[in-house]
Amino acid sequence: MSHLPLRILGLMSGTSLDGLDLCLALFGKDGSGRWTFDILAAETAPYSPAWAQKLQQAHTLGALDFVALHREYGRYLGEQAASFLRRKNLRADYVASHGHTIFHQPQRGVTFQLGEGAALAAAADMPVVSDFRSLDVALGGQGAPLVPVGDRLLFGGYDGCLNLGGFANISFEQGEQRVAFDVCPCNVALNALSRSLGAPYDRDGALAAQGSVSAALLSALNALDFYAQRGAKSLGREWVEEVFAKKMAEHSVSAHDGLRTVCEHIAVQVARAARGGTLLVTGGGAHNAFLVQRIADVSSCRIIIPDAQVVNFKEALIFALLGALYAGNEINTLASATGATRSSIGGSLVNVTPKCYQRDKSH
Repeated sequence: MSHLPLRILGLMSGTSLDGLDLCLALFGKDGSGRWTFDILAAETAPYSPAWAQKLQQAHTLGALDFVALHREYGRYLGEQAASFLRRKNLRADYVASHGHTIFHQPQRGVTFQLGEGAALAAAADMPVVSDFRSLDVALGGQGAPLVPVGDRLLFGGYDGCLNLGGFANISFEQGEQRVAFDVCPCNVALNALSRSLGAPYDRDGALAAQGSVSAALLSALNALDFYAQRGAKSLGREWVEEVFAKKMAEHSVSAHDGLRTVCEHIAVQVARAARGGTLLVTGGGAHNAFLVQRIADVSSCRIIIPDAQVVNFKEALIFALLGALYAGNEINTLASATGATRSSIGGSLVNVTPKCYQRDKSH
C-alpha cells in the first residue's frame, strides 16, 4: 500500500477529441481524514490531424491493426507524460490513464479504452494504473461514470456536479449514496454541427444563438428511450451514431437551428436530472456561455463555474485521484453510480523497474 502524499499524473482523452489532458496533482488528507489536492501543473496536448483521424477511425480496424494501435497509442501517452514532466521539471509517483474510449457497450459486457498500460509504462519509465472501467463492467456495471467518487471526495461541498464534455453527466448525493449517470450528448453533438459550418466548435455558443429552436426536433430528441431509463446509465459513440444522429437526420433543419435545438435539448435534460441547489459545472461546455445560460434559465440550480484549471482539467484530476485511491487500496468505483453488484478498486497496475534501480549486468 502506498502512503500519502502522492503525486499522480492523470491522463484523460475525451470523445470530443480536443486533445490529451494532463494534470499533475498532489494528494493528501487533512486532520479529519478528508482528501485534499493541489494541481501542480496541467495542460492539453492537442492531437495532430493524424492522431485525431486514427482515434476517430479506430473502431473500424481489423483485430491485428487494432491491437497494434492500442500499443502505439499507449506509447504515445507515455511519451506525452514523460515530456510533460520533463518540461515542467516535476516528478510523479504514478501515471493514472483513462485512455481513449473506442467501444462502450456495457449491456454486452464490453468497454474498451485505447492505450496499452504496458507500452505507456515503458515509454514513461514509471508505474502506470490504467483500464479503470473493465472490472466494474465485469461486476455487471456500466463502467461509467467513474468521476462521481472524485465529486464526492474532492467537491462534496456542492449539491451536484455537472460535466459538459463529449457527453453531459451529473452526480449528486441521494441519501447515503452518490448517484450519477450520463444525461445526454453534449459536445460530441455540438462539435459535429459546428464542423458542418467550418468551425471546430461553437465558441461561446455564438452559432447556436443565431438559430431557432425546432419544436419538432426538440420533442423528438426529448422522447428518445434513453431518457426514460432510471438508475445507472451511460452513453457511447455507438448510441450517438445509431440513435441520436439518425433522429437528427429525420428532421431537416439548418446547422444553426440544429445547434440551437441541441443546446435547448441539453438544458432541458440537465434540468430534469438536476436536484437544485448549487451545481458545479466543468468541462469544455462550461466555456459555452449560451449553453450555460440556457441551463441556468431552464433549471432551478445556482450555476457555479470554478477556476479555469478545474473547469478544464477536472476529469484528468479525478482520474489521478482514482490512481491515488488504487495505490492506497481504497474503493475508487461506486456501485451506486455504475449499477454494479458492488463497489470496487478498479484499474490495472504496470510497474517498471526505474532505470536508476537497474543492477549492473556485470554483477
